Amino acid sequence: MDEHKWESCNVKALINEFFEHDDLKQLTEDTGILLECPLLVLDDTFRVVAHFSPPNFFDRLFKESVACGIITYEVGAVISKSDALCSGKADYIKLDESTFKRRFVPLISTGVRLGYLVCVDTDGHLQKIPSQIWQNIEMILSKQLFIETSRQDKPFETTEEILMHLLDGGFPSEPYFRLQTANTYLAEFNPMAFALIDLTAYHSEYIGKRHLKEEINLHFSDAHEFLYKGDIFLFLHSERDIGIFSELAKEFGLKVIISGRIKSLFELPSLYHTAHEALEMVLGSKFDNNGVFSVANLRTPLLLKNLSNRKDLISPKLLSLAEHDREKDTQYCETLYYYLICSRSLKKTCDALFTHRNTVLYRIRRIQEDFLIPLDDTAAHTELLLGTALLLFNDKGPTFFMNKLPDIE
Repeated sequence: MDEHKWESCNVKALINEFFEHDDLKQLTEDTGILLECPLLVLDDTFRVVAHFSPPNFFDRLFKESVACGIITYEVGAVISKSDALCSGKADYIKLDESTFKRRFVPLISTGVRLGYLVCVDTDGHLQKIPSQIWQNIEMILSKQLFIETSRQDKPFETTEEILMHLLDGGFPSEPYFRLQTANTYLAEFNPMAFALIDLTAYHSEYIGKRHLKEEINLHFSDAHEFLYKGDIFLFLHSERDIGIFSELAKEFGLKVIISGRIKSLFELPSLYHTAHEALEMVLGSKFDNNGVFSVANLRTPLLLKNLSNRKDLISPKLLSLAEHDREKDTQYCETLYYYLICSRSLKKTCDALFTHRNTVLYRIRRIQEDFLIPLDDTAAHTELLLGTALLLFNDKGPTFFMNKLPDIE
């Protein structure tokens, strides 16, 4: 359809279809015919609720989404992390797994984000369609999706939606949350922890190998995984589950955070907040391990990260010590840190630093005599340890404090 044709086009046929038949699938087909493009209508959990594919059109990614009834992890992550889509606007995105650019737009009705319209731009004509045409089409599809969602007998169609609503902070109290889960598996669901998987470096193009989703379903049959804000969220039930992630992280290029222990599902929002903060810190730093981390082993760097801008709380004597390290390339702060956490044991400090006894003794003497740091005053040790840890965090980053093995506490 050329540009002049769009100028005279209207959506009267769609409006008639909306009022006469009240059928999302038929409305989606009519929309695809009008726009002359393949398209998907997704709900807010990224499941395909309707689609249209013109004759002779083939795109493997499109075909697999329709066949599976859900879009891939990568596409869900793209949607969740698009600034335009998060602000309610359309976004044109080229996906690695397809030769065609796609137009994504959220479907919103009465202020509620119900899902997404995904149109495949096979020949570049979608960007020529006037914005008013798009607005009318999106409004009609949003209203129809709202009507079909409102027909559900329950406030939530799936337990996945309950969990997403919980993570969004949507339940005012634990009794109300329990009421909503009374007739679902969540009523008796007691997972040990959850994993949060970042997909930034993940690609599903593995010739002769299964995709990540298939691997997760194979190894974690009761994980109930779903996409939340661009990351995979899944539940764990044993220590064995944690061990499986090492191989998956290596094969698929993943960064995985294991949460703290779940005592009650209603605690998920606070546990998620900490796990997500840990994941962001891992992605922003160069951790030298297999890509699997736990909140328990990141607790110290997370604490320091939240205090990292409070230089005003650090003793001037420690600031002078750190300045000397930077100017002279010495290791006084690191020596002081290990000396304190090793309970002032000279042998343990030497072992931690892989440094000769005489060198460590020399540094400790200078710390006391030249920088006037009171190592003999046990009352000052807490302030010295915290201050030194903050200086090392800002200088060396969170990896300095990282324990090697993922644990759950």
